[in-house]
Amino acid sequence: MNLAFNRKLQGTSTSLCFALLLMLSGCATYQTPGAGINVGNLSKADEDIAELMKREPGAPFPARVALVRVQATGYYSRNNYCYGKGQFCVVTTRDIETDKDLERLTRSPMVGGVASMSRILLPSELKSTKDLRLAAATLETDLLLVYSIDTRFNVESTEIGPLGLISLGFFPNKKAHVTTTASAALLDVRSGFVFGTAEATATEQQRATFWSSEDAVESSRLKTEAEAFQKLLGELEKLWKGVVEQHAATKPIGGEPLAQPGRAVGAPVSLVR
Repeated sequence: MNLAFNRKLQGTSTSLCFALLLMLSGCATYQTPGAGINVGNLSKADEDIAELMKREPGAPFPARVALVRVQATGYYSRNNYCYGKGQFCVVTTRDIETDKDLERLTRSPMVGGVASMSRILLPSELKSTKDLRLAAATLETDLLLVYSIDTRFNVESTEIGPLGLISLGFFPNKKAHVTTTASAALLDVRSGFVFGTAEATATEQQRATFWSSEDAVESSRLKTEAEAFQKLLGELEKLWKGVVEQHAATKPIGGEPLAQPGRAVGAPVSLVR
């Protein structure tokens, strides 16, 4: 009888230990980042179609460009927090963008300089691109480049949405995908005229067994987001080429001569003609 009791106790202890291990393993999770937004729709908030059609470009060339990344309200990632609330929020720290990326934009023909948006220029309530254009005007820039990053995680046929939790180590031998779409819109700071939009996507596939730690999942996210952003830069170069060909040959507002390339961002220039 003692032998049977000991076996029963041993079996119970084993089950308890296994359950405890599952509980402990379940505590190891990774929270997916927040969602991106459709940047092309930002400038259409509360606007009549006829009013949108009346907008005309007014930026001089060479043009100075303000750069800002926007995400869905409440966006969070391991390395980034978002500033502001309302229709969207603004990411003011960089994790996938490099100094070389900014230099690449600055070297584009007819670009007089590139400036990143600072949170001190932004209101806490963000309603439309007008709030971003006002901040860009404070920087004395001519164009506003708005971009957003949307990353999705998928294990087999199950999508793990924004701000979802991934239980690390619980997907043996299953295929995992990380897909990032980077999108952007180029706007005239003065009028809100949309010169065009661009988009690029990158995907990484691997066995989910590699997602055994937060660092491993975060590495996959950063890799796909950086790749998508690099592809987006290539698409933006194509867009910019068309913008220059169509608009840079015209005179700036007021009929003044075109400024010399390479003027520094922040140099005294009146945006009111």
